[in-house]
Amino acid sequence: VQLQASGGGLVQPGGSLRLSCAASGFTLDYYAIGWFRQAPGKEREGVSCISSNDGSGYIADSVKGRFTISRDNAKNTVYLQMNSLKPEDTAVYYCASAGGPCYYSDGVVQDYGMDYWGKGTQVTVSS
Repeated sequence: VQLQASGGGLVQPGGSLRLSCAASGFTLDYYAIGWFRQAPGKEREGVSCISSNDGSGYIADSVKGRFTISRDNAKNTVYLQMNSLKPEDTAVYYCASAGGPCYYSDGVVQDYGMDYWGKGTQVTVSS
């Protein structure tokens, strides 16, 4: 079982990136997939989560209106589209899977139940 996040890079403020979370060894259809990020010296933060049953997406308040999450089950991949990027979005971004639902409350995506974590991909927003 493996998750691999990719698509990070260096982008100017206001730019866009699309991150991919590809699975191998299991089918993503049956799992909720979350995106999390961690900046140097800061705690890990939940960014987004997409459920397995109806594909409902949850976006943290900190990125709402700029980030969207989607899944392509045929490609066994979940995407995080990031627009209008800001320097404060700079972090290592990770994807993780959960056999249960997404946990989202008060505008926060929780990492509860996330069992498998992929290696992260660096996103740097800088001019």
